[in-house]
Amino acid sequence: MKLYGCGKTRSDRVRWVLEEIGAAYDYVNINLAAGEARTPDFLAINPAGKIPALELDGEIITESAAICRTLADRFSDSGIIPEPGTVERGHCDQWCDFAIAELEQSLWTLSKHRSIYPAERRVPAIEEVAIWEFSKAADVLSKGLGDQLYILGDTFCVADVLLAHTLAWARGYKVPLGHENLEDYANRLLARPALGRVRALNAAG
Repeated sequence: MKLYGCGKTRSDRVRWVLEEIGAAYDYVNINLAAGEARTPDFLAINPAGKIPALELDGEIITESAAICRTLADRFSDSGIIPEPGTVERGHCDQWCDFAIAELEQSLWTLSKHRSIYPAERRVPAIEEVAIWEFSKAADVLSKGLGDQLYILGDTFCVADVLLAHTLAWARGYKVPLGHENLEDYANRLLARPALGRVRALNAAG
């Protein structure tokens, strides 16, 4: 199993899951700043020129949420994903999809208009709308979480990885989470030892 990634990107979600499940894997650092995701060699792995990408059983899987769920299913004994066909699995998938389709989209918009798009394509005025959009998604998450420890209740799952990573992204962009239960949830999840190992691995290069 080989993960192609870059620190402080969505790759960290996948690496976090790998550390949670205790799976052995090789890591190939793709230096985005140096343009390594646009080389012919990497484009042969992911024609979109994006990370993360996971090589598993000789095949390539892309998209962070898909990779995370595949790994959680592959290592189901780790207990971080409910059994297929159960209501609990439906709820887990629901929050995974929410993290990608709703919670992170406004942050991705901020990313593109702050640093990714060419200067002539950036629209500074969009920032206010994006922050407002994030607040609306955070309202939904806050209600769904309530006073639970994790999004499914007392059990940590792969959806928590996606949600907490996105909340950390918001904090990094100085976007308010807006709810005390989300602040507590983020603090609890972002203190997990598995994520601490990811940070240490990133720091070590």
